[in-house]
Amino acid sequence: MRELTDVDPRALPDALLRSTEPVVVRGLVREWPAVQAVHAPGGVHAYLRRFACGATVGAWFGPPEIEGRFGYNADLSGFNFAREMVRFEAMLDTLERHQADDHPPALYVGSTTIDTCLPGFRAENDLSLSHLQPLASLWLGNRARVAAHQDLPDNLACVVVGRRRFTLLPPDEVGNLYIGPLEHTLAGQPTSLVDFNNPDLARFPKFAQALRRAQVAELGPGDAIFMPSMWWHHVEALDPFNLLVNYWWRQSPEHMDSPMAALLLAIMSVRDLPQAQRDAWRSLFDHYVFDAGADTAAHLPPAARQILAAPLDGNATRALRARVIRRLNR
Repeated sequence: MRELTDVDPRALPDALLRSTEPVVVRGLVREWPAVQAVHAPGGVHAYLRRFACGATVGAWFGPPEIEGRFGYNADLSGFNFAREMVRFEAMLDTLERHQADDHPPALYVGSTTIDTCLPGFRAENDLSLSHLQPLASLWLGNRARVAAHQDLPDNLACVVVGRRRFTLLPPDEVGNLYIGPLEHTLAGQPTSLVDFNNPDLARFPKFAQALRRAQVAELGPGDAIFMPSMWWHHVEALDPFNLLVNYWWRQSPEHMDSPMAALLLAIMSVRDLPQAQRDAWRSLFDHYVFDAGADTAAHLPPAARQILAAPLDGNATRALRARVIRRLNR
């Protein structure tokens, strides 16, 4: 994986923030007080308690037998962990209590808005990304393993405490990753069913092809990684206590709908057509969506282009959404 060093956290380059390949940035947040708190009296736990406000967070609890690998049960009807809402301070207590255990339960708090559970934390620990209007979240736990999944936004993840191993694969590896259900997911995103630490190649033989293109990096406190939109990523926390802060943003206006909605509609309306009709629709999707450019509607007068005008503005998007809803409700 490509690596950068000596990047100024106050002026992150556009080449990094718009990269289409993953990039590791060594030492990006090493000066954060939260990173340095490991050397202070009471350590990171005491530092985090300074900001804790009694907020409740969504936590995952798994038995020691899953060895930190959160996922499905055997028949995919449920999961191998339980979800609970707990106070942030209580989760810190639980992590601290099990930190020295040889076989601790799997403990994890994911994708929690920092300003909600630790108000004031970002006043001391933050990056200059306000122009991107990112969502800043924290991820807390012990030796948790998060199954490979995709995220729609771009993602800059900063390791604060502990070490993490990131395994990234390009978006087009989807056919080799054996993705689980689309509508029954661990946390909103479909995930790979493959155990990256112990892959069953008899059950998942094509995963061997995916591994040939995998990019792997191990990050320590103060390091960061940029993960472009839609790259598959498997994340493994390697120490008994881990904290990560990440920033998410989209390179698209807020009025754009999620592409997942288009995928679900296409499954419903296109996938089961006869082959010849699917081929015809593939041509239309290529022409109007995937290969669309300045010449797609150039033969039409500007006033007649309507939804073919690119890019769509907020008013046009709202009108198109209403039209789609009317068609769905017929």
